Amino acid sequence: MELSGVPAVALTEPARPGPAARGTRIDLDRVAKRYAIGDVTVTALDGVDLHVGEASLVVILGPSGSGKTTLLNVIGALDRPTEGTVRVNGIDITRAPPAALAAFRRRSVSFIFQSFNLFPALTALENVQFGADIAGRPDRIATATDVLAQVGLAERRHHFPGQLSGGEQQRVAIARALATGNPILLADEPTGELDFRTGVQILELLHGVTHSAGNAVLVVTHNREIARVADRIIELSSGRIESDRSNEPAAMAELRW
Repeated sequence: MELSGVPAVALTEPARPGPAARGTRIDLDRVAKRYAIGDVTVTALDGVDLHVGEASLVVILGPSGSGKTTLLNVIGALDRPTEGTVRVNGIDITRAPPAALAAFRRRSVSFIFQSFNLFPALTALENVQFGADIAGRPDRIATATDVLAQVGLAERRHHFPGQLSGGEQQRVAIARALATGNPILLADEPTGELDFRTGVQILELLHGVTHSAGNAVLVVTHNREIARVADRIIELSSGRIESDRSNEPAAMAELRW
């Protein structure tokens, strides 16, 4: 089966990303997403054109209901647009079959959700190892251990989610996403449950995977202070992009919230 002229194998078996994977390209053309709620149609995205063509930390700002989370879900193939086209590295994922989309997500995209989505019966280490395992990392145990240390949870690795605070659970979820090594990282309010000091630590990690590994990192947030460290700032309103501008990142030490 082919997707827009590209053999399906190109979608189901993408190359393993690494430091040379700079320039992951994301292209949205005239993307709309509408939901029918009874007799009412709600427009979450309204003709969005978005192109991310290089390793960059992109912060997406907007009030609740502006379409930020829907935008991430469409890019990550968790949701299909009602109209328009979504391409990643030239491959049209808009109408790909479910099995192909699952393979795409496993090998190309990692998510950090507002809800932590941790497995309650697995330890912190096992939750992070699960992410590396799903992505096919051969060094999953070492990777999980290392990433947990990076988010400051080395001493808590054998604790279950129910034994961790909300902020610690968020850090486990972030570690799980980082452990996949996938070239696209989509983060929905990744510092929302964290204190300032830990939040800055996480932003430093996201900045690092953007510029050392060449990842495309898209962060949804209400916090305009976080946008100061972005390479690019996009503002949404009522499902439309109101502004899209480059930014000279501020030093982490300058942040305050």
